[in-house]
Amino acid sequence: MMNRRNIFGILLFCTACLVAESGFAFWVWTPETNKWVNPKYAVKETPSEQLQYAVAFYEAKEYHEARRELEKLINHYPRAREAADAQYYLGRSWEDQEKLQEAFENYQLVIDKYPFSERSAEIVERQYHIGLKLLEGEGRRSEFSQAFSGVNESVIDIFEAVIKNAPYGNLAAPSRYKIGLYFLENNMFQEARDEFEKVLNDYPDSEWAKAAKYQTAVCDAKRSTGAPYDQKITQTAVEEFKKFVEHYPEADLSDAAKKQIQGLRNREAESQFQIAQFYEKQKKYEAAKIYYETIANDFRDSSWAAEALKKIRDLNQKIQ
Repeated sequence: MMNRRNIFGILLFCTACLVAESGFAFWVWTPETNKWVNPKYAVKETPSEQLQYAVAFYEAKEYHEARRELEKLINHYPRAREAADAQYYLGRSWEDQEKLQEAFENYQLVIDKYPFSERSAEIVERQYHIGLKLLEGEGRRSEFSQAFSGVNESVIDIFEAVIKNAPYGNLAAPSRYKIGLYFLENNMFQEARDEFEKVLNDYPDSEWAKAAKYQTAVCDAKRSTGAPYDQKITQTAVEEFKKFVEHYPEADLSDAAKKQIQGLRNREAESQFQIAQFYEKQKKYEAAKIYYETIANDFRDSSWAAEALKKIRDLNQKIQ
């Protein structure tokens, strides 16, 4: 039969083992629960107290400690009203540290797990601004780094989430527009055009529809640069810009659209000139003359018209 000294020694040994196992942590005996408790892992008696305790760390910018306490609340009180706020503050803690992807994911958990949270509207707005930050960050990267990094799918995913979370909200149309803009900046012209058309179809009364209509023409103009002898896309782009000017004559973008039209017509005239030169080198002077005359008649406002007239005079002498 053990005496008191032996019992005390065993208890002391067990306590030492617990301390060694937990590193710098310590354990406290609580008569209420009849258990050893480590305060580091303990949770407050109510979710409200736990939230206040965690938010105090957040406001002091002690983000690691704040996240630890917020996660305690979520784990111990998953059905409490405060759990949604805890998840929200987890997102805020990551956002404050410019960990944008982590912030977005934690905000999304509020939408997914607590759809009736009063913070939903604010969260969607925060997600939208995270998307903008990532989009602007992409724009600041050098062309060299972009060439090796490829498309950042997270930018698209974030704006898609904003649309899904609030499809009829005021941020849905600009989010769709920003996806199109992202594709356009990454030279994915068909994908960009598809997104701008979605803005026109899904949000025709939005203020973003006007800009989207302009950008569809820009996409066609960009696509036409790779086809010098096939100017159907260029012609489509010209028509798109003309329609824009017709529908929005007073818009700020109308002047830009007119400049685009002039540039595209110059490009179309250049394409005609290249075809004419091809026939001229083949000594098919009659065919070459037809293309030069097309430039002189249909593209009088282009920089190629004067050169085409000279070519016509030269060819007339050769044809005779």
